[in-house]
Amino acid sequence: MEQHWEKIIEAVGEDLRRPGLQDTPKRASEAFKFLTHGYHQDLKTVTNDALFPSDSSEMVLVQDIELYSLYEHHLLPFVGRCHVAYLPQGKVLDLSKVARIVDMFARRLQIQEQLTLQIAESIREVTGAEGVGVIIEAEHMCMMMRGVEKQNSVTKTSAMLGSFREDAKTREEFLSLLNLPALRGR
Repeated sequence: MEQHWEKIIEAVGEDLRRPGLQDTPKRASEAFKFLTHGYHQDLKTVTNDALFPSDSSEMVLVQDIELYSLYEHHLLPFVGRCHVAYLPQGKVLDLSKVARIVDMFARRLQIQEQLTLQIAESIREVTGAEGVGVIIEAEHMCMMMRGVEKQNSVTKTSAMLGSFREDAKTREEFLSLLNLPALRGR
């Protein structure tokens, strides 16, 4: 990977002998490996059997999980926050594992729409939940730094599975807890 970064840097017209760039291919390679380390993780390892018996059937919501990913079309970052809710059926997932699932999928080359669905399906798979709702709000550098250059645009995506899709009251409870009225009409 380091050799490829050398070629990219030279292709834009830079001199790799310049003091500020001498170690950049190595640093860029290490950074890119970190930003995509989700490819070396799997759901079973990330959750580590951190499921616990629970009599609760009320909504579990983990809100404002920071999110950093790379948009697969331009390899530019998108950053934002993810909100995950589910209705447990006899077991709950350790809260930190919800954030780890978000990170595992975010640290891959992604589109936001697919990321949202992957998180929802994984939470359902791990917990056996009656329903799962995931909303991601993110700012895309490909919209801000290039192309249309819209600095204030935010993309919101949602995935509603099970009772979150089928039951308007469950979906409304989720959205009201988030206080995101713009999404309630979906």
